[in-house]
Amino acid sequence: MSPATAVAPAATKAPPQTSRAFDFAFTSDPALVGQARRTTRAFLRLWNVTGELAENIVLAVSELVTNAGKHGTGDVGLRVQYPDGELRIEVTDDNPIPAELRPADDEDVSGRGLFLIAVLARKWGVSKDGRTTWCVFLVPARKT
Repeated sequence: MSPATAVAPAATKAPPQTSRAFDFAFTSDPALVGQARRTTRAFLRLWNVTGELAENIVLAVSELVTNAGKHGTGDVGLRVQYPDGELRIEVTDDNPIPAELRPADDEDVSGRGLFLIAVLARKWGVSKDGRTTWCVFLVPARKT
């Protein structure tokens, strides 16, 4: 092999780590709740979060974004972060009145969103300024 045709073996590099966070900002429009769900579902697939846990996370996103659109003011922001073992969802709007868990009557057709989140998520809460409602899901480590 001549020096002109010799090729050094390519260095093996690990593929870059996919960012495990995304932000999604939008105007308060009920049609965008579906887009928030689809975006979240797509990222969960990238992060290998599947099954019932993924469906519960998408449901939480849907409920929090719907609440922000219905009861909040201004634009709505969705942030999902999954650094290690826990996945955190934050939904922000401009309304300083914090979200509250309230009982719903059997006949009510809505009003159970935060109850669902309280049942499904590991923990949930509202920021001190009342503008961000958040929840956290535990994501078990996958067996390899």
